[in-house]
Amino acid sequence: MKQLDIYLMHPVEQINIIIGRIYRSGMTTTSGGNISIRDDNGDIWITPSGVDKGNLTTKDIMCVKKDGTVVGLHKPSSEYPFHRAIYESRPDIKAIIHAHPPALVAFSIAGTVPDTKIVPQAHNVCGDIGFAPYGTPGSEDLGKKIAGVFKDKRFRAVIMENHGVVLGGTDMMDAYQRFETLEFCCRTIVNAGKLGDVKYLSDDQVASYVNHIPKNISHFMDVEYPSDERALRTEMVNIIRRSCDQGLMISTYGTVSVRWRNDDFLITPRDVARWDILPSDIVQIKNGMAEAGKTPSRSVALHQRIYQLNPHINSIICTQPINLMAHAVSGSKFDVRTIPESWIFL
Repeated sequence: MKQLDIYLMHPVEQINIIIGRIYRSGMTTTSGGNISIRDDNGDIWITPSGVDKGNLTTKDIMCVKKDGTVVGLHKPSSEYPFHRAIYESRPDIKAIIHAHPPALVAFSIAGTVPDTKIVPQAHNVCGDIGFAPYGTPGSEDLGKKIAGVFKDKRFRAVIMENHGVVLGGTDMMDAYQRFETLEFCCRTIVNAGKLGDVKYLSDDQVASYVNHIPKNISHFMDVEYPSDERALRTEMVNIIRRSCDQGLMISTYGTVSVRWRNDDFLITPRDVARWDILPSDIVQIKNGMAEAGKTPSRSVALHQRIYQLNPHINSIICTQPINLMAHAVSGSKFDVRTIPESWIFL
């Protein structure tokens, strides 16, 4: 079962899952941050004020009806005014996340907007980032300032001066993936800056990445799932979840594949949150075609070519751990001769 099903789960369930992930990932504190969903009735479901974010349950989530009636056990978040203001200014936004993750707060305090063009997919997920001047937390003034920035539809994420960040999405998963990816960018930029000059991609390089993603992938219909294939699916999902738990992957990056038979292999799907991948989501690639009804990772052609040219390679992991990416983004060489373990393994 999916941890987060944006189509069938009630807003209180979605909010409870995501605020829990944010807290456990160290991207907010017991008292900080708030998230909300606007449903099709125009009602806003939002985290409560003054309740420990590490122990929230679905019963704690508040609802502010379209007519302003408040339903629930507590008071709505004190930041409800800016949630409402954003929804009023942007009908396309259905979910909002506000939190104080460390790296994003550093940019907030410095009054700087992060450039997400450190890796192509990060810019595609985050887009351009706005900046809202300081306003008193919980005030109508802050709501007006943030909503004023969001009126520019280029922005789906806004840095709040000396405060934190607020992100909007078409649904809760969309907002969370943007949030997690933006914090990844900020942490990578900070770490890379300690090693050397941060190197950003050009607009042409980002566009080139998008243009080279396979558009038309052939599919085959008669899919078979023998026991050895099923075992590999389970093993892949276990590795992916462990990678997410260790901070080696997040929802929007990390691709795993395993050679199955000859040059046929299994690979992670496209546009599925990595921590929410199930064995049934894994895509079988056979004779260069994907199993019917599924879309493989954008890097499927790379994996296929590696297997074809390297018969001794039986599994591939492509990911972007923050500390390693600091070397990739700064162009600084990583010396494996620092401790015995790294030299032995690498």
